[in-house]
Amino acid sequence: MQTFLGIDYATLWFLVLGGVFTGYAILDGFDLGAGVWHLFFRKEKSRRIALNAVGPVWDGNEVWLVIGGGALFAGFPVVYATVLSAMYIPFILFLIFLIFRAISIEFRSKEPMKWWRQGWDISYSVSSIVLALLLGVVLGNILQGMNIGADKEFQGSWLEFINPYAIMVGVCTLALFMMHGAIYLIMKTEGRQFVKMTVYIKQAIAFFVVSFSITTVYTLIYIPHLSDRFKEQPIFFLIALIAFLAIANIPRLIKKGKYRLSFIFSSLTIASLLSIVAFELYPAIVLSTQNPDYSLTVYNASASEKSLGILLTIAAIGVPLVLSYTAFVFWTFRGKVKIDETSY
Repeated sequence: MQTFLGIDYATLWFLVLGGVFTGYAILDGFDLGAGVWHLFFRKEKSRRIALNAVGPVWDGNEVWLVIGGGALFAGFPVVYATVLSAMYIPFILFLIFLIFRAISIEFRSKEPMKWWRQGWDISYSVSSIVLALLLGVVLGNILQGMNIGADKEFQGSWLEFINPYAIMVGVCTLALFMMHGAIYLIMKTEGRQFVKMTVYIKQAIAFFVVSFSITTVYTLIYIPHLSDRFKEQPIFFLIALIAFLAIANIPRLIKKGKYRLSFIFSSLTIASLLSIVAFELYPAIVLSTQNPDYSLTVYNASASEKSLGILLTIAAIGVPLVLSYTAFVFWTFRGKVKIDETSY
């Protein structure tokens, strides 16, 4: 088995994949969250400002989803085939709402009629809500496990994915993105809209803390396999501690008016929670509810070592370029949003 710095190629690609999806959750998370808040603004100017806050970056953020899908297909083709075929309907719905969200952003300001803009406002906000929920539902089913047989194929019905735990994780994901998006809008707005967002962020934090607490308690009681790894290696409770401290720091920083720092800690919250997910599952990627031996792992579902070696080389070149581009875009469009003739 080939290794790099003592880590085998399959595990390295698992880490790369986790990093890419974490980047997507952080970046698209705030603009999905901003979309959820869109209908809370009543004035036309306020909605345009909120839309232009994400306007320059939303499509670049979704590039990370494309990279994640490609990385999953290339590195773990069995996982890609099993999960996407099993969750065919949820993923089709996800793509439909992703399309409607994109055209809502682009079409909204093309016509001046009130009914036209209100219709696209509703489409934009509803799409953002559904996308956040669907991402959480998919994650909840991955955490809980899927009905995978010895042939590595899903043997259940798509209706199985609509279960209490998946819905719970979906709501928690929605709450997390709403908090993340509210902090971003605070950084990008001013005046009355800024003041309004400072009120909304308190509600978003409360919503997230409550939903996260309920989900955590339910997980510990009814999904025991997700805490086994922590019992075996207590040192990894440090990840959970980091997540807890990051969450606790957000309201403190908001109260002090340190919004950029609070956004960093909100991002750290997302990253640490997904790190917990990866740690709890590894070496499995998708757990089998039929038999643990049928689970898809980084070893039995990966591409060949030669393929993984080539992919890691490509990633070593490509990921820094994407990070540099992302940083450049955010730096270019830093500061408060100003409406002009080029705005949405």
